[in-house]
Amino acid sequence: MKKISSGKVREIYEVDNDKLMIVVSDRISAFDVILPTLVKDKGVILNKISEFWFDFTKDIVNNHIISTRMEDFPEEFRSSEFEGRSMLVKKLKMLPIECIVRGYITGSGWKSYKENGTVCGIKLPSGLQESEKLPNPIFTPSTKAVEGHDENISFEKTCELIGTDLATKVRDTAIEIYSKCAEYALKNGIIIADTKFEFGLDENGTLILADEVLTPDSSRFWPVDGYEVGHGQKSFDKQYMRDWLKETNWDANNPTPIPEDVVNTTRSKYIDAYEKLTGKTF
Repeated sequence: MKKISSGKVREIYEVDNDKLMIVVSDRISAFDVILPTLVKDKGVILNKISEFWFDFTKDIVNNHIISTRMEDFPEEFRSSEFEGRSMLVKKLKMLPIECIVRGYITGSGWKSYKENGTVCGIKLPSGLQESEKLPNPIFTPSTKAVEGHDENISFEKTCELIGTDLATKVRDTAIEIYSKCAEYALKNGIIIADTKFEFGLDENGTLILADEVLTPDSSRFWPVDGYEVGHGQKSFDKQYMRDWLKETNWDANNPTPIPEDVVNTTRSKYIDAYEKLTGKTF
C-alpha cells in the first residue's frame, strides 16, 4: 500500500482512487513535537471515540467511514497490529481550513479575549472569566499550516478561501455537531470546551465530515466535577502530559523518555474519556 501521509498520530494509505486506510498510532505529541514514548492503546481509544461520534452525528452530516470491520479491509490490514485502530474511508477533497468551535473561553481564545475582547474577530461580551461558558458556541477557523503553527483566521477570510456558501454551511454544520455532542457529553460528566473538525467534499460536492471527531486529541475535555470559572481546568485530554512537560522543563531539542507513571496516568485519562462517552468498558 502506498503511504500518502504520516502525521503526528495518523498514518494514511491509498487503497485505490476513491478509498483510503487511516491507521491511528499510539504516538502522542505536545507543543508540535512527537514525544519519544508511546501511550499503549491510545490509537485504539481515539479510533473508537471517533467511530462513536461519527455514528452519533450522521443525522447532521455524512461522514467518510466505509467500514471499521477488519473483514472489509484490504488484505494487508487484516492483522492484529491494525485491529481496532483502523478505518477504511472515502477519499475526499479536503477543505484547507481547521474548523474550530469554542463553547468556553480558554486557551488561545482566552488570551485573545484579554487583549481586545474578541476571538478571531468575533466580539464577545465584556466581563467573561477564564473557562466561562460562552452565550453561544462560536466558529473560529484556522489555516492548515504545512510547517509551524496554524493561523487563526476570520470568517471573512474563510469565505475568501472556500466561498461564502460553503463557508456558511461548514460553520453552521460544525456548530450544530458541537452543540449536539457537547450536550450529550455534559450528561455523561464531560464538558467539551472546544474542538476541531475537518471536512471534505465528495465527488458530488457534498460536504463530508472526516479525519477524527471529538477525541481527547482534537478537543479540550474537562470533568464536570470540579469545574469552576476563573482559572484553568483539569482535563481528560493530553493536557496532563503537556503540564508535566512544562513543569519539568522537558527539552524538545534533547528529548528524554517520559516516565512510566506519567504515561500510565495519561493512558488512564484517555480510557476514562472513552468509557464516559460511550458507556462501554475499555
